[in-house]
Amino acid sequence: MSNHSDRIIIFDTTLRDGEQSPGASLTVEEKLIIARSLARLGVDIIEAGFPYASPGDFEAVQKIAQTVGTKTGPTICGLARATKKDIQSAGEALKPAAKARIHTFLATSDIHLEYKLKKTRQEVLAIVPEMVAYAKTFVDDVEFSPEDAVRSDPKFLYEVLEKAILAGATTLNIPDTVGYTTPSEFGALIGSIRENVPNIEQAIISVHGHNDLGLAVANFLEAVKNGARQLECTINGIGERAGNAALEELVMALHVRRQYFNPFFGRSPDSSEPLTQIHTKEIYRTSRLVSQLTGMVVQPNKAIVGTNAFAHESGIHQDGVLKHKLTYEIMDAESIGLTKNKIILGKLSGRNAFRSCLKELGFELSDTEINNAFLRFKEVADKKKRITDWDLAAIINDEIQQAPELFRLELVQVSCGDHAVPTATVTLKTPNGQKLTDAAIGTGPIDAIYKAINRVVNVPNELIEFSVKSVTAGIDAIGEVTIRLSHEDRIYLGYAANTDIITASARAYISALNHLYGAIRQKSQVTLTNRN
Repeated sequence: MSNHSDRIIIFDTTLRDGEQSPGASLTVEEKLIIARSLARLGVDIIEAGFPYASPGDFEAVQKIAQTVGTKTGPTICGLARATKKDIQSAGEALKPAAKARIHTFLATSDIHLEYKLKKTRQEVLAIVPEMVAYAKTFVDDVEFSPEDAVRSDPKFLYEVLEKAILAGATTLNIPDTVGYTTPSEFGALIGSIRENVPNIEQAIISVHGHNDLGLAVANFLEAVKNGARQLECTINGIGERAGNAALEELVMALHVRRQYFNPFFGRSPDSSEPLTQIHTKEIYRTSRLVSQLTGMVVQPNKAIVGTNAFAHESGIHQDGVLKHKLTYEIMDAESIGLTKNKIILGKLSGRNAFRSCLKELGFELSDTEINNAFLRFKEVADKKKRITDWDLAAIINDEIQQAPELFRLELVQVSCGDHAVPTATVTLKTPNGQKLTDAAIGTGPIDAIYKAINRVVNVPNELIEFSVKSVTAGIDAIGEVTIRLSHEDRIYLGYAANTDIITASARAYISALNHLYGAIRQKSQVTLTNRN
């Protein structure tokens, strides 16, 4: 195997590192939906999770391996620390996949060895080949990462990588764990690894990096020029702290600037062959899906997928674009799948048309989920004459993102005005079947609703984020509300969509409280079991 492969391998870690964004926790079902979308996007590898971390992660990796990890689908990967328990758990979870990879890691920087691992370099040199060889007993495809490689002693790093390859590692991932490096430094590190690891030609060089200094994408592109052939990235750049290198930015940089990058792959500058296998017209759809399911809103000026990415305010720019797009646009919006919002359904549309549109949008739901979503669609269609594909995606995401209904919103009513005291009345159905009504006043109608709900639910929490945005233009547009609640150092996401933003705000709050209340009940059951 050569690290001079003629294209870039895209390793997506949205479901593993991306989910480590505060408040971005996903259910198993939501992870499956995103995994299917990533497969349609054409990623080579999906890092589906960290199987040993929790039963939920194990289940998610296993289900993705079963449903998405087909012979024609992407490789499914599980993360594992360099311990037998972690590796065994990953191997078990990945069994159903036609193509499986175990990604194991161990820190190599002196600061990690001294303060986190409490191990010597010699101990690390013994552990790495042993654990890589153990991973090979489960799968043929093993990736090894020397955590905090950028801050490791280069000579020690070369030695660790050489031993990992000898033990059977097929991919060596070089992570900038803390987002510290710069493009020239990172490129030089990749080049030095190629020069100083004698058996490096037997493995693919991969890179992983965080965006703490805003340099992740630039670092990766420099690494590509120096021989890296796998890029570990996430949709919308989500992830720990300031996030990861953004998949859409990397892919489109390689696509738009293909003439510049082609020679680094031994190609003619004019070669039209793509440098990745990504279906770029799926980028925008996948970006919106991940944003809606994680609650991580994409900033308007975000490169490639932000709402302003193809917008022009300046009169000079507008005039130029109208005359010829290339005057002020380096890529076509349609190349990432950003087309005009289509009108697809109305209140007279039937169940078959509804199901067909869902399939076209990439949603694969059970009969029960389709029935529930169809009822919501009819409810919205009575209020909104024209249902677009973006509206439909918002409706479906609203349905699939709801936690089990421990509390159910039965009624919400507000009274407010510029000379009135904002007042809200709510009726909730509680987990034991009771219907309780309460009222409260607040600084505004939403504040009053949330105070009234809290009086009924009576679970301590802090609202740390509230955002509302319109799905489409127009007075009858659907509004999406995303909130985050904090409770005992954990963050819980709530999401809802409705033509009435008051109702959407109440439903989003109930959604987050259901996640929170469910976690509390689960914790109390575990405690009770342990006592018994």
